[in-house]
Amino acid sequence: MAKRLFTLLCASVLAFTVSMLVQASLAQEKMEKPDKMAKQGRWEGNVIRSDPNKSTLTVRKVGSTDERTVHYDGATRWVSQEHGSKKVNDIDASQVKDGDRVIARGIWDKGVLYATLISKRLSH
Repeated sequence: MAKRLFTLLCASVLAFTVSMLVQASLAQEKMEKPDKMAKQGRWEGNVIRSDPNKSTLTVRKVGSTDERTVHYDGATRWVSQEHGSKKVNDIDASQVKDGDRVIARGIWDKGVLYATLISKRLSH
């Protein structure tokens, strides 16, 4: 009888431990989903304002009055590329000026694009 109670107690403890581990795993997965589900974005247009102190570019869509703020940081990759060319050149932020055409890719958050890549478009 004591052996049977001990076996039942061990089985209950083991089942409880497994259920807690599964629940913790599901909770962690749920917390990670917003990062995985972050909205990837792209914004293309002409730079109308740059602010190196705030690490931002204000980019206006071509043929529109629609503007978005593009935020960059030290992890942002800067490149230049001619239209239709496969050759991509690495550049730095100082080479992008007001009036330049850019394509920015990154993560949207509250109307601001946090850029992981900014590509300066070169004319032919």
